[in-house]
Amino acid sequence: MLPPARLARLRSLARRGQPTALAATLVVGYVTVFVLAMVHTSYDTWGALLVAPALMVIGTPILARVAAANPERGVFKLLMLAMGLKLLCAFPRYLMAFVLYGGAADAKMYHQRGSELAQYLDTTDLFAGIHYDLGMKVAGTGFVIIVTGVVYAITGPTLVGGFLVFSWMGFWGLLLFWRALQIAFPEADSRRYAKLVFFLPSLLFWPSSIGKDAWMMLCLGLTTYGVARLLDRRFGAFVCIALGSLGTAMVRPHVTVLAGAGLMVAYVLRKRPQQVSALGPLRTVLTVAVLGVMVMLMLQQVSAFFGTQGTDGDAVNHVLSETSRRTSQGSSVINQPTAEDAAPSFSLNPARLPVAVVSVLFRPFPFEASNIQNLIQSVECFALLVMFIRDWPRLTRLPRLFVKRSYIAFTSVYVLLFCWAFSTINNMGILSRERVQVLPLVLVLLAVPKAESAGRSFQRRRPPVWRVQPGQWGERAEAAARDDSPARVGGPEPPPRPRGDRPDHDDH
Repeated sequence: MLPPARLARLRSLARRGQPTALAATLVVGYVTVFVLAMVHTSYDTWGALLVAPALMVIGTPILARVAAANPERGVFKLLMLAMGLKLLCAFPRYLMAFVLYGGAADAKMYHQRGSELAQYLDTTDLFAGIHYDLGMKVAGTGFVIIVTGVVYAITGPTLVGGFLVFSWMGFWGLLLFWRALQIAFPEADSRRYAKLVFFLPSLLFWPSSIGKDAWMMLCLGLTTYGVARLLDRRFGAFVCIALGSLGTAMVRPHVTVLAGAGLMVAYVLRKRPQQVSALGPLRTVLTVAVLGVMVMLMLQQVSAFFGTQGTDGDAVNHVLSETSRRTSQGSSVINQPTAEDAAPSFSLNPARLPVAVVSVLFRPFPFEASNIQNLIQSVECFALLVMFIRDWPRLTRLPRLFVKRSYIAFTSVYVLLFCWAFSTINNMGILSRERVQVLPLVLVLLAVPKAESAGRSFQRRRPPVWRVQPGQWGERAEAAARDDSPARVGGPEPPPRPRGDRPDHDDH
C-alpha cells in the first residue's frame, strides 16, 4: 500500500491532468467532426466550423477587457457564456428558416445576393472603383445585401457561417446596451439587467439570422451607448451616435427617428454640472440644434424610404396604414381586415397608448397562440408581464427618475413611441421579431434599484471608464492609491458597492 503522502500526490497529479485530457478530447473530436463535414457537406455547412472558433478568438480578449473594468465577480464567465449561447442560437434560427419554413425566408435571398456580391468583390480591383448594380435602392434590403457581401468576402460564402456572424453582431449590440446602462444609470441593478438582456429567449433567438434584425441590434446598441456617453459627458459620444444612427437609418430609418426623439428629450432634461463655463449654455443650444437637424434629416429619409410626400400627419397615417395592410396576412393575424387588400381599422389616439404598450410588449397571450411558435413566444411575454407586475414598487419610482436620470427619459420616450408606431403591425409572428428592437430598453425598467438600496447606490454618481487595468475600478482604485489603504497594509479588502405566420419576412 502506498504511503498517504505519495497517494495524495498521485491524486493531485490526476486532478491536474483532467483538464488537459478533456481539452485533448475536445480537440480530437472537433478535428474529427471537421474532417467528416468537409467530406460529406459543402462549404455552406462546414465553413461554420471555421467561422465559430474565429469569432470566439476575436471576442474573448475584448470580453476580458470589459470584465476587468467591472468590480463584480464572475462577469467574464457570464459574458463568455452569453457570447457562446448567442452563437449557438444561430443553429436553431437556421433550422427554423431552412427546415421548418423550407427556405421561405429573407435569409435565403440575402445569402444568394451576398454570395454574388462577394464573388464580385473578390475578382474586382477595388482601387479602380466598384461598379455593381444591386437592382434596388441601397436603403433597406439593399444595404443588408451589401453587409452580407462584405461578410462573405472575408469568410467565404457559407450559409451557416453567415448566421453565426450576424448572431455575433447581435451579441455586441446587447453588450453595448449593458454598458450604456452602467454608464448612464450606474445605480441600476446591472447584474440583473445583464441576465435579462443576454439570456432573454427573444433576444437570443431572433437577432441570430442573416438579415436586418442582427444589424439593427448592433447599431441600436451603438446608438444607445453613444447616448449614454453624451448624457454622462464622455468623449466620443457623437461618433457612436452618428455611426449607430447611420447604420439604423440605412435599414429602418423610422426607428432612428424614434431614438432621436428620445435623445432630444433626454438631453434637454440632462442634469447640469455644478460648475458651468461661460460657453456652457451656447454649447447646449448648439447640441440641441444639431440633434434637431439630425431628426429632420431622418424624417426626410423616412419619407423617401416609404415613398410618401412630406412628413405631416397624413404621411404618417399613410405609412402606418400601409404597414398594417402588409402585415394582415397569414394565420397569426391579430385583426382581420374587412375586405381583401384592405387595412384593418386602428386608432392613433394617445388615449389608446396603454393598449398599444400591452399589445406590442406582451402579446400574443397564451390563448391567442395559433401555432407552437406563438405558444412559445406567449410564455415569454407572460413571464415578462408577471415580472413587471411583481416589480411594480420599483416602477413607481420612474416619474422621479425621469427627471433625475435623463437616461430613463430616453428609455421611456423611445419605448412609448415604439409601441405607438409598431402597434399597427397586424401579425403576431412579425410583431414577435420586430419587438426585439425595443426589448433591451424595456428591460432597463426592470433594473431600477429597490427603494431601500437607492439611497446608498445613488451616491456613486460617475461609473468607471470601460477599458482599465484590473484593480483600477471605482472606489477600489481610490483606496489602493491612499497610503492608509487596507490594500497597502495587507488589511481586509473593502466591501463591494451594492449592485445597485412566418416572421422571417420583412414586411415594413
